Amino acid sequence: MSDSCPSVYVVDDDVSVRESVECLIRSAGLGVETFASPQEFLNRCRSKPPSCLVLDVKLPGLNGLDVQQVLAKTGLYIPIIFVTGHGDIPTSVRAIKSGAAEFFTKPLDAEALLVAIRQAIEHHSGLPNGQKKRSSNGSNQLIGSSPAFKAVLKQVAMVAPTDSTVLILGETGTGKELVARAIHARSHRFSRPMVTVNCAAIQPSLIASELFGHERGSFTGALHQRLGRFELAEGGTIFLDEIGDLPSDTQIALLRVLQEREFERVGGNQSIRIDVRVIAATNRDLNAAVAAADFRSDLFYRLNVFPIHLPPLRERSPDIPLLIEHFLRAHASKVGGRIRSMDEKTLEMLRTYSWPGNIRELQNVIERWAILSDSEEISIDESLFPREEPRTVAAYGEQAPDGTIDLRAHIEAVERNLIGRAMTEVGGNQSEAARRLGLSRGSLLERLKKYRPRTA
Repeated sequence: MSDSCPSVYVVDDDVSVRESVECLIRSAGLGVETFASPQEFLNRCRSKPPSCLVLDVKLPGLNGLDVQQVLAKTGLYIPIIFVTGHGDIPTSVRAIKSGAAEFFTKPLDAEALLVAIRQAIEHHSGLPNGQKKRSSNGSNQLIGSSPAFKAVLKQVAMVAPTDSTVLILGETGTGKELVARAIHARSHRFSRPMVTVNCAAIQPSLIASELFGHERGSFTGALHQRLGRFELAEGGTIFLDEIGDLPSDTQIALLRVLQEREFERVGGNQSIRIDVRVIAATNRDLNAAVAAADFRSDLFYRLNVFPIHLPPLRERSPDIPLLIEHFLRAHASKVGGRIRSMDEKTLEMLRTYSWPGNIRELQNVIERWAILSDSEEISIDESLFPREEPRTVAAYGEQAPDGTIDLRAHIEAVERNLIGRAMTEVGGNQSEAARRLGLSRGSLLERLKKYRPRTA
């Protein structure tokens, strides 16, 4: 396993789970080691702690919560993602309240698990030597000194100490989740969990169960009672990303939560009271969605208690050098050391580029440069930016000069162009691009592989 690659340890006594999770993590380019028993893990952890731990709850000897307590006593902070196949609701609550990063039930959602692992590693990378407890800094750092961003920082400082509902508005890639995490970290709830839900990434038929949980037998496949994200966020914060994509029936249930601070699990009849702060975010124009009857006006007013508008990167050009420096530090190991300088032509090009994918696109450009470059001087050219394919086929049924129409080439060119635009707009987020294009993530990956030689 490469020392420069973030390491993930997996502890599970089920060999099939270990192998599947190991394969998933390796496919993401991350280092991974697996262990069948907690003692094997603890022996290894003493000499080389990981950046993230995927830990089964039910284990021989020490269980997952026991392992969590052992790590806490040593003063070693490792983000823990618990998994269980037993539907153990009280254990889930204890794990989350004890500081677990996430909790998943088997069978595992591979994409959601990988997102949780990446977030845990990102948070861990902001801690010195991996041994610092959660604090209000770390990965929640907001970078920028432009007037537009200073206004955002001022709003964050004002609203964070309160329990008010916050609605974060902005284009894709502007850092809405980072702002949400900063608000949580600066609130009195910072020691409690912050639970993130991407409303656009969950099937509409499953979103209510994901948010509010369900009772055993409430629908086909509901073999156990399940806690929803609101219950797991008890005492802390729930971040509802892409709230504009919430189905209409779930909007009604969320409205009740905001008004009454209570809900019922799917298939249940018992009201459950909660103490959870709600932060929502969207890249949609909710006023337009309300006017089009796609979003409930009463829910919008409940969410819009304290709106924060994040400016796009093109309106924050003074912040671009600061962001570049931040991302270069994160990828410095890939170029073998410290970056010494940036030529003026490159800096001017980065300042004047429109950045349709915003900060996420800038981060991707810097990462690509760090991987491809063998120099310590930053010199980025136009080849690292996405560009439209040259028009090589007749458009929209036009005949070529020889009177023929290459229908297949035409369709491929249009498809390639649309995929390229979608990937640029979402800063390379494959799941979001697939959603916008109406494709499954697997179908999108097949097309990206097909067109890569022509779009590289």
